[in-house]
This record gives sequence, C-alpha cells and structure tokens, in this order.
Amino acid sequence: MEKHRVLTGITTTGVPHLGNYVGAIRPAVRASRDSAIESWFFLADYHAIIKSTNPEQVRRSSLEIAATWLALGLDTENAIFYRQSDIPEIPELSWILTCSAAKGLMNRAHAYKAAVQANVEAGADPDFGISMGLFSYPVLMAADIFVFNAHDVPVGRDQVQHVEMARDIAQRFNHHFGKVFTLPRAVVDDSVAVLRGLDGRKMSKSYENTIPLFESEKRLRKSINKIKTNLLEPGQAKDPDDSTVFQVWEAFSTPEQATGMRRQFADGIAWGEAKSKLFELINDEIAPSRKRYEQLLADPGFVESELRLGAERARRHAVKLLDQVRNAIGIGPRL
Repeated sequence: MEKHRVLTGITTTGVPHLGNYVGAIRPAVRASRDSAIESWFFLADYHAIIKSTNPEQVRRSSLEIAATWLALGLDTENAIFYRQSDIPEIPELSWILTCSAAKGLMNRAHAYKAAVQANVEAGADPDFGISMGLFSYPVLMAADIFVFNAHDVPVGRDQVQHVEMARDIAQRFNHHFGKVFTLPRAVVDDSVAVLRGLDGRKMSKSYENTIPLFESEKRLRKSINKIKTNLLEPGQAKDPDDSTVFQVWEAFSTPEQATGMRRQFADGIAWGEAKSKLFELINDEIAPSRKRYEQLLADPGFVESELRLGAERARRHAVKLLDQVRNAIGIGPRL
C-alpha cells in the first residue's frame, strides 16, 4: 500500500533564521522520523535563481540549508532529502505543465500581481523587471509537487494559492490526457508559530529583521538584545500578547514555561532580564545542533553525498512519472 506522501521545500537564498526553524525546519525534522508517512524534503535552488543573480550566494545557501537540516537531525534513512536541480525531470515536467497551464491563471498569482502593482505605483511599465521565472513560478512549484505526486504540501498561508493553482493545472492536464496527477492538498499548521523579527514584523529576510539560527552565542545574545520593546520600566506590568520577546519565548518553551513567563510579565520583569532568559532558552535548544552544523560546513563532501543519495532515490520515482506523462501526451514510443 502506498504511503501518504508529504513534500516540503525551502528556497536556497540567505542564511536559515529562527523563523525558518520554528515555522518549517523543526516540524519537518520531526515529520522525517515518522515511518507512517513518506516525507520528501528538497532544496529549491531553481526557485532561488528567480530572485538571486549571485551564484555564490545560491551555492553557499544550498550548503548552509542542507547542513542545517542535517545538523538538526533530519532522518535521511526514512525521508528523501534532495536538491531540486539534481532532478532533471522537474524542469522537463515544468515545461509540459506550462503547455497546459492557462495564462489567465498565472496572471492571478499574488507575487506577479504585487510586482505589477509596485511598477504601476512607481509610474513604470507594468511588467518592468519581471522575469518569466517570477511569472511562471507557480508552474515550477506544480512540477515539484507532481513529479512525485505528493498528497500534502505543508505551506505558509502566503503559499496556499500556489498549491491551489497546482490543483487547477493538474485538473486541466488530467482532463485532456487522462488521470496522471494526484490533486495535492495545502496543509497550513496554525499551531506552528509565525515568528516575529527584531522590529515586531514577521521575521523575514526581505525585512532584514532576522536572527540567524546558528550564529555564535555572543552574536545570538546580541541579536536578542536588539528585539524592539516598549519603554515600560522594571516593576511595571507588561502585556505578553503584545510582546515579540514573549512571542519568541512561547515558540521555544514548554506550555509550563510559557505560563511561568506570562506571570513574570504581569509582575513587571525587566526587559533586559526577559531577553537574557530568552537567550538561555533558545541557546539550550540549538547549541548541540550548532556544533554539528559547524562540523558539516567544514565537510561539504559529506553533505553532498547525502544530497546525491537522496537524488538517486527521488529519481527512481521521477523517471517513472515522466514516462507516464510522455506516454499520455504522445511523446516517445507508446508504452
């Protein structure tokens, strides 16, 4: 019996930060150990080149993200861990899906519409600076999903539309050529925190408000001390529900620790003390993995071997799927 298949990807731009860890990597690592499901995890480097024209940044980020997942305990015996660009069937399938996808559907993609709106507001041509990569991003994401016919795709709310678009593309293809693709489901886990950054907004590289996951203890403490707070003095009650410090604390603490910190906020804990305790809480969780991460960065050959092994396993599935697709659309000899 086929296992339930879950696909998770992370774009290889920038250094993993605490928001990535809490929102995606930590739950993914836990899922990788569940033998009841078939977990697929990939480095989305084709997606990265939509945004980045710096090849060294993409290459370095791929190594850092792979090392991060491995250092945190991703189970590569149970799960399949690979680099997107090591699966040539993905871009081939992306082109085939492009021939089925409706342009009108692509016009409605949030990222494309936002870029057009920004150009219009700036008085520029609506499509100024917009690449076909950005415009076709949802098709490549659909290929990522369908090349392994994933059932579930864990995403943030901002990515739900792309999974829904993938379903539309699959339905159109299946209507014309017979049922080849499984319709995927976007899975949004509301129990997973969307971490706030240093300025109180969502932690994001685009806002430049992140706390890198594996920076040194000294730099981690310094970053936490930069978290924006209000001017309430020690002894004055503070609202935990309006505090980035408490929100990050809650993401790393047990329910009992969260309740205890909530009481300390009511009792007027000083911001400096709260931040010091937050540093200790986070550092206790990530310090062992930080050491392993540094070892892996020093041994990129091992990281590469893990990705290659994952790609070999992944391609066994991808090749079979592409044979089905080619046969369905009339490319190659009839199977």
